[in-house]
Amino acid sequence: MPNRLAQATSPYLLQHADNPVDWWPWETGAFEEARRRNVPVFLSVGYSACHWCHVMAHESFEDDDTAAYMNEHFVSVKVDREERPDVDAVYMEAVQAATGQGGWPMSVFMTPDGQPFYFGTYFPPGPRHGMPSFRQVLEGVHSAWTSRHDEVGEVAAKITRDLAGRELSIESAGLPTEETQALALLQLTRDIEPASGWFKGDTKFPPSMVVEFLLRHHARAGSVAALEMAEGLCGAMARSSLYDQVGGGFHRYVLTPRVGGPLVPHFEKMLYDNALLCRVYAHLWRATGSELARRVALETADFMVRELRTNEGGFASALDADSDDGTGSGKHVEGAYYVWTPEQLTEVLGEDDAALAAYYFGVTEEGTFEEGASVLQLPQREGVFDAERIESVRNRLNEARARRPAPGRDDKVVAAWNGLAVAALAETGAYFDRPDLVDAAIAAADLLVRLHLDERARLARTSKDGQVGANAGVLEDYADVAEGFLALASVTGEGVWLEFAGFLLDHVLVRFVDEESGALFDTAADAEKLIRRPQDPTDNATPSGWSAAAGALLSYAAHTGSEPHRSAAERALGVVKALGPRAPRFIGWGLATAEALLDGPREVAVVGPEGHPGTKELHRAALLGTAPGAVVAVGTTDSDELPLLADRPYVGGEPTAYVCRNFTCDAPTTDVDRLRTALGSPTTGATG
Repeated sequence: MPNRLAQATSPYLLQHADNPVDWWPWETGAFEEARRRNVPVFLSVGYSACHWCHVMAHESFEDDDTAAYMNEHFVSVKVDREERPDVDAVYMEAVQAATGQGGWPMSVFMTPDGQPFYFGTYFPPGPRHGMPSFRQVLEGVHSAWTSRHDEVGEVAAKITRDLAGRELSIESAGLPTEETQALALLQLTRDIEPASGWFKGDTKFPPSMVVEFLLRHHARAGSVAALEMAEGLCGAMARSSLYDQVGGGFHRYVLTPRVGGPLVPHFEKMLYDNALLCRVYAHLWRATGSELARRVALETADFMVRELRTNEGGFASALDADSDDGTGSGKHVEGAYYVWTPEQLTEVLGEDDAALAAYYFGVTEEGTFEEGASVLQLPQREGVFDAERIESVRNRLNEARARRPAPGRDDKVVAAWNGLAVAALAETGAYFDRPDLVDAAIAAADLLVRLHLDERARLARTSKDGQVGANAGVLEDYADVAEGFLALASVTGEGVWLEFAGFLLDHVLVRFVDEESGALFDTAADAEKLIRRPQDPTDNATPSGWSAAAGALLSYAAHTGSEPHRSAAERALGVVKALGPRAPRFIGWGLATAEALLDGPREVAVVGPEGHPGTKELHRAALLGTAPGAVVAVGTTDSDELPLLADRPYVGGEPTAYVCRNFTCDAPTTDVDRLRTALGSPTTGATG
């Protein structure tokens, strides 16, 4: 019989709706029930594309005996971290503080008041590798709760007090400076592996936000080292198995194998990774004209539209790491959709092209992954390859792969990640003359306005199948959606997107900013109260709400001249001065935003008749300028769509561009080359 999760909209919760565990969603009733029965709450947090979440569910939550014990001695609560990032953040902080590490699935035992006292991540069904079994953990927690109840309560209260004392103070940090940025770059050079181009560490996540900082730092300061590092990181990612060499798009991360061989991916594909990487590869092309960057940006954009777009026009959260192995057994295996054996290549391509594909993509007889299969990569090999033949091989492999059982898709539309996708697709479409990508960005933005925004311009975190979710948007939702709308305003010249961004950022100023310190909270002042109000300025898989808000506030201020928005952005960037030189890999978007602040950012107004070739040329040159964080407005001289267009006459009756920063404007120009020079970087990048 289905449990309470059967009514959920989250695909992750629905995956557990038929468990014998009597799951509750995160709601007041669960804690009231625990209080009534005087039992602890077991909180399990994960997400639909999480491999080890599936493993623990199969091993423990689908086991009748384990479920019966849980139902007797606990109230069990299941949370989708993508729907409730606030719940995830608060308890993940506790897990990391107690154990020194974190991850998903996250397992937390707490009092009926929500105070945590025992933590972990994945627990196996039997003891292994020094880890207790899940059943041992359950029995130990139950024993402690019944025999040492007061001690458990004291531990929980102390942990909660410690968490509450972790609020950040940035009041005295001040604005990031040239020295801040230079020291951050210096630290990054120490973290890089020159031979591979990757950052050090066995687990390699895509550092998209750091690359954005490097590109902006190069554009502003002329640092060759920054550009070389950005190119090295992007080249390493694009040639490795992190990138789907057949279908485009990026996996979540790669692991360094213990003994030789290529990097091995964790095969889930997340919308946020692909949106961020699509945009950064487009920016790399803009700075250098790199054909590799162009190909990866477009293939990643096409992947998002082809495989993640929902019927309503938004973008789904993720593709699962696991899929049916295709043997008819019904067994789901990590990476089954993506890996190849030499025999499979021959079956699809014939002997000659299979031999070429094996050499080109690094497929070996013994295999580089599991059970004789290989991940696809582009090994560093000598030789010149026939581009048309390689393209034919790719296309045939893609067609054959499409006949395999596909990974599951989490159709949940997350506001923040859709905002990132809107920005990426709008800019990529504009750069490469792909109006279909701009249209996809507009459709997703329309969905966010129609479904996620209420009459007070408050954002809902998620929707699915055209139904809005019950959870309120958090800071990253307001900031990233505003970022997407601001990118659309620059690309389309439609002032409505700037207006909507303003509505969202006004909420940030009123409901998320600490008036005294300028610090930002991840949840609104009127949001559900947890044991701590979450607050994290560090950029991890996505820009933190803090960094994203600073960037969007700064851009909006450049568009409108709003002093409150500019001031809020500057106060928020104090954290970059504090963290940038010490931990630049975890404040990449903050550092990128600081580059925009140090450069102005520049404000570009292009006035000219709609459809006029001169207007189009100037607008394109403005969008392709590498000046960090530059904002662009385009329209006619009598337009009231965008504030930057006010009082901008044509020069000599021709389409004209105006470039301003820090309350000073260059002479207006009708010359495209002069505009490119005014907005360009120290190297010759893309111009057409």
